[in-house]
Amino acid sequence: MEMMRAMRLTGIRQIEMQEVSKPQIIEDDDVLIKMKVVGLCGSDVHYYSNGNIGCQVVEYPFTVGHEGAGIVEAIGAAVTRVKPGDRIAIEPGTPCHECDQCKQGREHTCRHLTYLGCPGQQEGCLSEYLVMKEGSCFPIPDTMTLDEAAISEPLSIGLYGVKLSIPMRGARIAILGCGPIGLSVLLPALAMGVEKVYVSDKIDNRLELAKQAGAHWIGNPLKQDIVADICNEEPLLLDAVFECCGQQDAANQALKLLKPGGKLMYIGIPEDPHITFSMDDMRRREICIQNVRRQNHCVQPALDMIANKEFDVNIMATHRFPLEKCAEAFDLVDNYRDGVVKAMIDI
Repeated sequence: MEMMRAMRLTGIRQIEMQEVSKPQIIEDDDVLIKMKVVGLCGSDVHYYSNGNIGCQVVEYPFTVGHEGAGIVEAIGAAVTRVKPGDRIAIEPGTPCHECDQCKQGREHTCRHLTYLGCPGQQEGCLSEYLVMKEGSCFPIPDTMTLDEAAISEPLSIGLYGVKLSIPMRGARIAILGCGPIGLSVLLPALAMGVEKVYVSDKIDNRLELAKQAGAHWIGNPLKQDIVADICNEEPLLLDAVFECCGQQDAANQALKLLKPGGKLMYIGIPEDPHITFSMDDMRRREICIQNVRRQNHCVQPALDMIANKEFDVNIMATHRFPLEKCAEAFDLVDNYRDGVVKAMIDI
């Protein structure tokens, strides 16, 4: 049996290199991928530091990682979408295509969905090889880097959130929390014609990245009254607020920033398991709250935007590590050290 290297969680804040069986093509629509680069996501780090996200509990040892890109090594007999040697981005979800959700075009909420690096579903891609279904493999042009292909995963979530919210052209919005997901909202919103974007974060270097990317206003809630300062700029308040940090204080701010009929978009995984809202405020202004679940049909559009140079996603890739130094990468991201936005792992 062929073996490969994989970085596997073995306990709380413990990760180690292990030799595991190399995955094999079994079904006709399987694709064997030689992994080249993986971006660390906040959810990966949450599994590392906490051992769970809500009801998803890690059973050790377990491989995380779902933001990946690689090269096709072999394909099943029925695969036509990719061929050996193709460079690809990977959509981490594998839907059943048969349930009511899939038939309604909601493969991201498939009743039987399995997801890379999700406990109880599918081992992640922090490994030398991976097998995915043909539908999860997206060829990329020669002009696109593998880093950009991997970052298309969070970008596609942000793009889906933007598409699900309101028409961007002429809109005035806020993004609360400007890590990778906040930036993944900012970039497509700007490309789609938003009038003004107000961005807040507690980490100044992330705010500077947002400013460089085109944010019209930046602010740090540890240093100023975000709500008062934005309201001074926008007395009629905002059309939509994207809450990308998952904290109660941000939820409170978001509600105060929305105009009557405004839309609050929840993207990412909240740090707080329970978020509360003033029902009086929500009712009187008819505020709509929309949760965003992953990247419904937005991987290819995200890749197209990258390929067309509508923005530069490389601003997110601030640090990189070889596979064997994953522990350093996880600790860096877990503690927000050294201005990290996204750590990239070279396989």
